[in-house]
Amino acid sequence: MAWLLLFAPLSSALLVWVALRRHPQASEAVSILASLIAFLTAIGIVLGRIEAPAPLAWIDLPGLRVEIGMTLDALARLMLLMVTGVAFLIHVYSLGYMAEDPGRARFFGELSLFLASMIGIVVSTNFVMMYVFWELVGVSSYLLIGFWFEKNPAADAARKAFLANRVGDFGFLLGILTFWSVCGTVAFDPEAARALAGNWLAPMTALLLFCGCVGKSAQIPLHVWLPDAMEGPTPVSALIHAATMVAAGVYMLCRIFFVLELSPEALLVIAWTGGITALVAALIATQQDDIKRVLAYSTMSQLGYMVLAVGCASTTAAMFHLTTHGFFKALLFLGAGSVLHALHHEQDIWRMGGVGRKMPLTFVTFGIGAAALAGIPGLAGFFSKEEILQVAAHRAPGLFWIAAFTAGLTAFYMTRITLVAFLGQPRTEVVTHAKESPFVMGLPLIVLAGLAVVAGYPFFGIMRYLGGQEAGEKSMLVPAVSLIAVILGLAAGAIHYGRAIREPMTIPLFRRKFYFDEIYDWTVLKLQEESARLLSWIDQWVIGFLLVRGGAFAVSLGGEMLRLVQAGNLREYAFVFALGAGGVLLWLFGR
Repeated sequence: MAWLLLFAPLSSALLVWVALRRHPQASEAVSILASLIAFLTAIGIVLGRIEAPAPLAWIDLPGLRVEIGMTLDALARLMLLMVTGVAFLIHVYSLGYMAEDPGRARFFGELSLFLASMIGIVVSTNFVMMYVFWELVGVSSYLLIGFWFEKNPAADAARKAFLANRVGDFGFLLGILTFWSVCGTVAFDPEAARALAGNWLAPMTALLLFCGCVGKSAQIPLHVWLPDAMEGPTPVSALIHAATMVAAGVYMLCRIFFVLELSPEALLVIAWTGGITALVAALIATQQDDIKRVLAYSTMSQLGYMVLAVGCASTTAAMFHLTTHGFFKALLFLGAGSVLHALHHEQDIWRMGGVGRKMPLTFVTFGIGAAALAGIPGLAGFFSKEEILQVAAHRAPGLFWIAAFTAGLTAFYMTRITLVAFLGQPRTEVVTHAKESPFVMGLPLIVLAGLAVVAGYPFFGIMRYLGGQEAGEKSMLVPAVSLIAVILGLAAGAIHYGRAIREPMTIPLFRRKFYFDEIYDWTVLKLQEESARLLSWIDQWVIGFLLVRGGAFAVSLGGEMLRLVQAGNLREYAFVFALGAGGVLLWLFGR
């Protein structure tokens, strides 16, 4: 029964692509049914009704044994429930959002492939199996981001995401090979990993494995693909930015923590990478005007919180925030998609205004998601973020203050987006004609809003399911600082944007995203272009002209000269022979 997790969405993808491409309604039905089967199977696993199947041998060589199996421990069960549940809601939402799109059959097939790939990562029992599904997630996200490939920005965004992730994945692959060479296995085996203890390769192995997370979970400096991924349909944005693709890197770190904990140096690098990512992304989000890009940088910032928690040796806090974040971030993206659907895909918040009166359900649910993300007490985001702040205060005070300041920035930019987009007076004609989205899009918003409220409470059981509190003795300073930061962020947002009709302050450094794209253009891309130009010159003139054409000319010239000697005259041959013989005799007598 557990194999249904993988086979249901994978079969759906194959069936849609092979037989149902010209039947969009059948494609939608098959894809939604597959996601529902996967979700129900995950529930059965969580309830203990379905057990892990026996592993199947795939590669069995001396020194290398790779199995295809399923890990269904508490970590995997929680992640499965999150991934399949959010994916099912996004499938249902897509019925309304993609209703008029002529390529929706292909869209649902790609959704199914993505779901199967993500489930494969979650249940993997070894590095090789995880890497296979890791790359499949990369391929399916490339297809989804570039779904509207006829538009140049979408095609460029898909290519950018693919290339940025390949850089991180190359490091991940090197880490896997290093682990295998030292430990003699690719299985997730803490006992075998002890071979790395005290080994100088331990920090390098941990950091190479972390490279996979840097790419997939959009940590600095490989974060540049994430905002551009907004070129895909909004359900794709929700799927990538909620509990699925970008969360895969954090989940991977929690899964392989038995390797990371062997190197305190690597954990320190991981923690600071997460802290800096959280801060930088929050600063950039304060100056973005595209509603989806604000949420994208928000995702990047929250992922930084999770990576910071892993670096502080608290996988429980990281997974707690990953779970709650999955609920309210999917809610925010689907709420933004509802607005875009009503406004004919207008994404600039300064061309909205007054949307809340036209779309009350979307406004209320989006507001709940924004409040949860901002860390308003009583909502899920407050509880999970506080766990990370407690861990940081206990283990890395410097990172605690960075994380607390970032919490204030989060409240600031979510106040900004809510006031500008949903309140005030309509700024464009399209807003005056907006109306609430259909019920098939509203129902997932209601469900996710409820989860964004209750998921952090003890009765919901996430922390208990993960194994309890890891932060040690709680400090009363943490909630006080967190609450002050949130209040200041809300107040600053209300003061600056309460009545604003245009951006009241412009900070070029934040608006231009710390010039990361420009830096890559003038370093990596320019270096690549100049290197390609130099290699092209070498290929054309050194290899092509001198070696290939020059060598051919020399052989041809030598042949022509030798042809002149071969005149066919017997007397000339005898004369040359005599000269040669005379020369040999002179050489011999000369010795």
